[in-house]
Amino acid sequence: MGNTELQSIHVHPVKAFRSLSLREAVVEPWGLAGDRRWVLIDDGGKVVTQRQQPRLALAAAELVPGGVRLSAPGLDPLTVPVPEPVGTVTVEIFGDKVEGVLADTAAHAWCSAYLGADVRLVHMDEPATRRPVDPDFALPGETVSFADGYPLLVTTTASLDALNSLIAQGRHAAEGPLPMNRFRPNAVVSGATPWAEDDWSRIAIGEVTFRVAKMCGRCVVTTTDQTTAGRGKEPLYTLGRHRRINGKLVFGQNLVPQSRGTIRVGDPVRILD
Repeated sequence: MGNTELQSIHVHPVKAFRSLSLREAVVEPWGLAGDRRWVLIDDGGKVVTQRQQPRLALAAAELVPGGVRLSAPGLDPLTVPVPEPVGTVTVEIFGDKVEGVLADTAAHAWCSAYLGADVRLVHMDEPATRRPVDPDFALPGETVSFADGYPLLVTTTASLDALNSLIAQGRHAAEGPLPMNRFRPNAVVSGATPWAEDDWSRIAIGEVTFRVAKMCGRCVVTTTDQTTAGRGKEPLYTLGRHRRINGKLVFGQNLVPQSRGTIRVGDPVRILD
């Protein structure tokens, strides 16, 4: 392997909104600081993501002191303060029931106007206790934000290049090459060999160590162009032919932090086990 290093860092302040690239990020036990602490729910309390609403790819949330600043096509930007934890609402996320705190009514109105559907914006106030990681793949006490299931997702540029080579040889070659934002990672690693991450069990990024919990099974969100919100067949078609592992179409690895610290673009990435 060459110089394996952290090429880029991404957070998603509101789950399913556009990713935000950072030069450095604080690693908290439940994920990167600022990542997926906000989520939209429908009138039944279920999480709303790009699975149901691909247009969320075009909405952005910027981290600002004391809250987030929302922007989206056709709407004036709105700054939403972190709500006071004066009561909670139940959020249903992939079968988990998680308590969160409702944002103000202006935020609900803004998000509902953008989607043309009745949604509410919720903040996770206590990530240390609100939502355990899947017990089948967790150690006691591990928790997660409103991410799909794990604190961080890591991908590698070499594996994306390999996947794009396979797409180029396939039925939907015109859709490629795909950019990394299709996979919505938190950490992108360069300098590894293709699919090397399949065999990782523990890694260090700079000073912070991570446990590799499980491969990331992919869904329809990966077929959503993050700049147009249009949908295609790739990468699921090609993953289905070449990367079906334990019944899942996989790309990337889910990580759980084992220490605290700050990761920075350019940090060395070491494979510990």
